[in-house]
Amino acid sequence: MISHKNLENLSFEEAIDITQSLILKMKTNELSASEIESMIVALVKTENGARGFFVTYLTVVDKIADHPSPEVINALKASPEIVSQLLVKNLAMSTATAILHRRNDDQEMAQGSDQVRHRTTHLIKQLPSDTLSNHLNQLKESLEQNKGEYTDFLKRWKYDTEQKEAIYQSLLSLEV
Repeated sequence: MISHKNLENLSFEEAIDITQSLILKMKTNELSASEIESMIVALVKTENGARGFFVTYLTVVDKIADHPSPEVINALKASPEIVSQLLVKNLAMSTATAILHRRNDDQEMAQGSDQVRHRTTHLIKQLPSDTLSNHLNQLKESLEQNKGEYTDFLKRWKYDTEQKEAIYQSLLSLEV
């Protein structure tokens, strides 16, 4: 396992590799709860680290991400701004991507996107904070008014009306 000091200038790809190793060690009980929490805290302190963590953790084939442990939840609370923004974007992207996969008749990929959406929703519900609520509301506002904090994000990914409506419904299910 890499030293926490070396995580500040981590690339996205390095963060993925570290998270894969971390998940393997979590599954085999090679790390204590405090070691797990400490590593995730170090990862989510930077955007690359957090992106690498989420892309790996939310898509892992194993069920470990279906029921996040207390140390995972506690670690994610360490960087509320970065974590909140990425969870909101992951919710939107997985929701919209599931629709795209279904249009392409790729049920396996659609189920993978559904799983990411479910895991992301589960994390959002376990991480209530003003910061997260603000980001969820900003996405909702961007969808309702076609302006605001997440408008560029929605345009960059070229989400269509059906995808935007599905994202909006995902937000409503969270009672945003």
